[in-house]
Amino acid sequence: MTVRLGVRSDGAAVAAMLARAFQDDPVFAWIFPDATVRARRLPQLFRQLYASDLRGGTALLTSDGAAATLWRAPRRARVGWGEMLRHALPLLGALGGALPRALAASGAIEGRMPPGDFWYLHIAGCDPAMQGRGLGRQVLGAGLERFAGRLPCYLETALERNIGFYAAAGFRVTDAWRIGRDGPRLWSMLREPV
Repeated sequence: MTVRLGVRSDGAAVAAMLARAFQDDPVFAWIFPDATVRARRLPQLFRQLYASDLRGGTALLTSDGAAATLWRAPRRARVGWGEMLRHALPLLGALGGALPRALAASGAIEGRMPPGDFWYLHIAGCDPAMQGRGLGRQVLGAGLERFAGRLPCYLETALERNIGFYAAAGFRVTDAWRIGRDGPRLWSMLREPV
């Protein structure tokens, strides 16, 4: 299967796929504790995140859209208040009452990012029905081929089982931490330039 650049018109389909992929993710479960609310809100939220990541970077998708990586370019990893205010209404519509937890998670994540320039693997997901077929590895590899030149690549994961997957691609754990006192545990991972 080939990997292609994501475009704006892919937003709804990619958002629906990512919502399925992240339904049980610890960070999103913490933001939206009710599973029914989470299932309803995640497609809206991922539509906003996909659009933001296209403005600040690149999306790579398998040709069928079953797996995707959303990369934020150097100096664009942190979403500024200006962008958040410009898109406040759709973001508020996606988050509803979960806005305080989402802002806490976003602030904690941005606060752990490394200094300097790096490519940020913001989101990587594969449709649960298609997992185990190497699609995630394929879109991750395409991103690394494209971006892992002179700058490091950075990500965080809330799933301990993902550490080995990313380590096999050259990432190493640089930190383990929690969102607030009661939030999920995350691992920061960095891949040095090759």
